[in-house]
Amino acid sequence: MKQEATIFRTLSVSEGRTLLFAAIFTIGNILLPQLCHLVPNGGQTWLPIYFFTLVGAWLYGWQLGLLVAFASPLVNSLLFGMPATAALPAILIKSSLLALAAAWAAKRYHKVSIPLLLLVVLGSQIVGCLAESLLIGSFVAGFQDFRIGIPGMLLQIIGGFIVIRWLAKKL
Repeated sequence: MKQEATIFRTLSVSEGRTLLFAAIFTIGNILLPQLCHLVPNGGQTWLPIYFFTLVGAWLYGWQLGLLVAFASPLVNSLLFGMPATAALPAILIKSSLLALAAAWAAKRYHKVSIPLLLLVVLGSQIVGCLAESLLIGSFVAGFQDFRIGIPGMLLQIIGGFIVIRWLAKKL
């Protein structure tokens, strides 16, 4: 447990390695969606643009998490047209909420667990879907992640747990 606790730290934006790690996690959030988009509706089902935002924020704090949360959707949209420009506000809100919730939980509890990740992912999704509902004026469309994206939420929770634990041991 002692080894895990040392990895959960906040990197300041003024640290050069923050930008390096943010770039690495952003590249992960570019490559994973490309892989998921090989499957029909893969992006909507697997919610891949959030995965490395969660991992980065959990391991290195809110500043890195927000850098990845903003850079990933914007770069993906500019390079590949996905997410569509109209979807960017909702995705940026959800990504930011996920980054802040993950960083808070990691700092508060100094550990990673399935129940904590479940609370972080579901909590940020619920608030994000409410915001999306207000943005687009449709509760049903705003909560489509809960109709389509359950596999993606499970990927964030279970895959995030595995990757965070693995990186915590390696770094």
